[in-house]
Amino acid sequence: MRVTMLLQRLALGLCAASALGFAAHAQDADLSIMTGPPTGTYHQVGQDLNGLMQQCGRDLEVVESKGSLENLLAIRQRRNTQFGIVQSDVLEYMQTFAGNDRDVARAIAGVRVAFPLYDEEVHVLARRDIAAFDDLGGKRVAIGTENSGTYLTASLMLSLAGIEPAEVRPISPDDALPLLEAGEIDAFFHVAGAPAELYAEGAIDGDAFHLLPIRNQTLRAAYTPATLAGGTYPFQPEPVEVVAVKAVLMTYEFDARGNLYQQGACRGVSDLSSLILSNLGTLRSEGHPKWQSVDFTDVPPGWEIAACVNRGIDPGYQSSCAAATPEAGPAPEAAAQPEAEAEVLSGSPATDAFRRSICARIGC
Repeated sequence: MRVTMLLQRLALGLCAASALGFAAHAQDADLSIMTGPPTGTYHQVGQDLNGLMQQCGRDLEVVESKGSLENLLAIRQRRNTQFGIVQSDVLEYMQTFAGNDRDVARAIAGVRVAFPLYDEEVHVLARRDIAAFDDLGGKRVAIGTENSGTYLTASLMLSLAGIEPAEVRPISPDDALPLLEAGEIDAFFHVAGAPAELYAEGAIDGDAFHLLPIRNQTLRAAYTPATLAGGTYPFQPEPVEVVAVKAVLMTYEFDARGNLYQQGACRGVSDLSSLILSNLGTLRSEGHPKWQSVDFTDVPPGWEIAACVNRGIDPGYQSSCAAATPEAGPAPEAAAQPEAEAEVLSGSPATDAFRRSICARIGC
């Protein structure tokens, strides 16, 4: 029920955004990316991408947000916003919802994938006396703010597992941590790529709190099983079994031959796409640790790759960057792999072209 009501409210927002279109956008294509709270992985990944864009002599504004749902909306309606990071389960449920509502289908019709990124682990920090996820029944649980992906994921997981907390509170993870420590709640959800900065500062008392293992078989079938390695956080010396969702960099299908804003936005999307692919090694060595596990070929089913992204990753693309210095190409063994992989077609010409370019340049 909670998820249905949230999606209904989101539908109204999407329809309003669809009506706005891009008439309110300025013609100068300033670039921005919607991320998440300042302690979240999305925000750190956004900062990494801004560092790349500065190679073009341009800034990519890194915008804090409540998370995935707000980010999806902003791609359609926020001024000069070309990118947003969104959870794959949010995309899946929006696609399902759009199948039953023509207005929502029209409203998200132009939203496209830029790059699939990394798995985001579902962290549930709880009192030490709560043994596992299935013990959250009858407890006071914070599930994230309403426009966040954490809110949707937490609501879905509790529903799928048949768990009924005594109290569910729409509170952000940053605000929930002090409430947990003060004894005002018993546990809280946080969907973020590990290591998440919120837990990494060493102030959490490992004798009083721990990350709940998620061994519920229904959840492990619906989500990707994952393990937080021992020592991921100072208070967590042992491995913890959890589940994960995919983080996806989303954009819009800008028209390279449209008005000045559309042309500039498409050029910005193409330039950043080119930079990401050319500098993946640097991102892996100097950016957030999650860059080490990105899989650009894992495109969410049913979602298309943006044409401006495919333009930017094409080997013949001429970037408008003032100083875009491509890294060396893939090692010979990586470059030798993609041909067979590229033959596995998705049925989408844009997605197939994307995978072929990825495989040709960095391997599959």
